[in-house]
Amino acid sequence: MIQLQPDLPGDYAAALTTLKSLVREAQQRAQRVVNTAMIELYWNIGRTILDRQMNEPWGSKVLDRLARDLRTEFPHMKGFSRSNLYNMRAFAAAWNGPEPIVQTPSGQLSWSHNVALLSKLDDHELRRWYASRAVGNGWSVAVLEHQILTSLHTRAGAAPNNLEARLPGEGTDLAREVAKDPLVLDFLGLTEDSQEHAIEEAMTLRMAQTLAEFGPGFAFIGRQHHLEVDGDDFFIDLLLYHVPSDRYVVVELKAGKFKPEHLGQLNFYVAAINDMLRLPRQAPTVGILVCGSKNERTVRYALDGSAQPLTVTSYTYEALPVDEQATLPSPEAITAALEHDPASPLDA
Repeated sequence: MIQLQPDLPGDYAAALTTLKSLVREAQQRAQRVVNTAMIELYWNIGRTILDRQMNEPWGSKVLDRLARDLRTEFPHMKGFSRSNLYNMRAFAAAWNGPEPIVQTPSGQLSWSHNVALLSKLDDHELRRWYASRAVGNGWSVAVLEHQILTSLHTRAGAAPNNLEARLPGEGTDLAREVAKDPLVLDFLGLTEDSQEHAIEEAMTLRMAQTLAEFGPGFAFIGRQHHLEVDGDDFFIDLLLYHVPSDRYVVVELKAGKFKPEHLGQLNFYVAAINDMLRLPRQAPTVGILVCGSKNERTVRYALDGSAQPLTVTSYTYEALPVDEQATLPSPEAITAALEHDPASPLDA
């Protein structure tokens, strides 16, 4: 807090706060301009190398010499390594359409984002798909790499749900955002010797990654969220909030295979949140049931009989190598962790 001297005007603190905000905004704009200029420069260097290689013997020895000469001329710039020149060439080859590079989704990302797209994806349309979502959702490089590794483009909107039937007009778009199948939880990085408290701790510490796996725009409200209904106590595994659609999202985790009765409990929780927490301005609450596996037909029948808007997804560790999958806890262990003593300080 600013301590004002007697001779300073009374509105000085407010003015200083405003000016600090203006400086930070200018810094952010300048950073974006610098990033855009660097992306354009790297594309142009890559394009030049490609053009020369079409007509001249520009092999690896020439690129080695080019990297040395550029580093000598511009010693304070760190981007002129031999490997990065190859990345620039690949970047120009990947984005070779008529539109300027700065007008593409990649032109709005950092160079590290673009290197990840180049190294992990061969298909141009997939690169554009992930680049657009990285821009729109503000993904870090680590999140982008995770989404590519776990094939988000095949999982988005794939979970069975009744959102369109229960929320006409918005359910289809909402399903694309929240109905992901399967959820990939390999980032928890636990071993088979982990006790329940360690699993709880890992999930709490990795909440940012957990929310990112659910999708963009989720905020964490609480774990084992307590509901009291006329003297009876109930505990919701995870209570989230989906900011873009302004609604609560109830998440329940069940070990093993999906059973129709699982949706009965989730229906109850969604109805209770609507009645006890939801404000008139907020959109209807949605429920997500996360289970170890499911029979699609059984899920469809159960969803048809559910009054509340729900989606059912499975979770997997299949993105990890086989030897690492073997070290992770079973679905039963994760469920046991979520159903721990609600008085735990981790819920505070």
